[in-house]
Amino acid sequence: MLDMRRLRLLHELHLRGTLSAVAEALSYSPSSVSQQLAILERETGVELLQKSGRRVLLTPQGEVLALRAARLLDEMELAESELAASLDEVTGTVRVAVFQSAAHAVIPPALARVARDFPELRVEIVEREPDIGMFEVSARDFDLVIAEQYPGHTRVFRPELDREHLLTDVIRFAAPPEGSWSGVSLTDAATLPWVLEPKGTASRTWALQTCRAAGFEPDVRFETADLVAHMRLIRSGAAVGFLPDLVWAGGSADVTLMELEGSPHREVFSSARRSSAGRPGVLAVRGALRDTVASFGPSPLV
Repeated sequence: MLDMRRLRLLHELHLRGTLSAVAEALSYSPSSVSQQLAILERETGVELLQKSGRRVLLTPQGEVLALRAARLLDEMELAESELAASLDEVTGTVRVAVFQSAAHAVIPPALARVARDFPELRVEIVEREPDIGMFEVSARDFDLVIAEQYPGHTRVFRPELDREHLLTDVIRFAAPPEGSWSGVSLTDAATLPWVLEPKGTASRTWALQTCRAAGFEPDVRFETADLVAHMRLIRSGAAVGFLPDLVWAGGSADVTLMELEGSPHREVFSSARRSSAGRPGVLAVRGALRDTVASFGPSPLV
């Protein structure tokens, strides 16, 4: 009978690509991972790995077994979920990957709800960019990810993950609350300093496209993924930018916000592995997230 732990190592190699990445993810040494996979080869009686320069690649037989291992791991998670659902209390640990603005706005009140309703449930939060967080949920590093999707941008499709809508987050042009820029429109902002998120992010790509559609290239003086820093730079009169409503978490804005043509928005959603989405702990956290979002008041323009 094949050893499930070794099958998982093969699956991890298929997923992560290198022995060192597998070792780091599972807190093994690379030599230990290599030794265990060599044992798996002897158990199966076929070659599962082949060297390619300094890397190790899966043979066609290795690919077949790695895919089967993934399905076996899913079956094990389904069994664990069913067992947990049979208990009276919601216990265990749920690890959540979350992008920055959701970490500020949604997570604190959601955690308070979980602590009140499910005191035996431990929730761990780690900030991750959405694409990284979705990969890490797929790789079983996390149980749940809260991610965002900007207009015109799609994320890698992962059929092993589900998707649950949390909110539609309207994005607005933001200017200082007072001073000579307080009433400027987007088209008037062509010569003003801007704050945007880092290059390569979906939000940065969307912002550049929006500015170019308005007829100018933004003068980006400040670059940070921290939307709280965006808010403070704009409020102080140092820059203009784009801000989603979620940064106010249902409260009132302290900068000047203006609607953009077409009312663009990003979608905020959560994803879990389909094989573990029925775990009571995952269901409890998702319920707290939904209740938190539902408690937010009207838009900051109201």
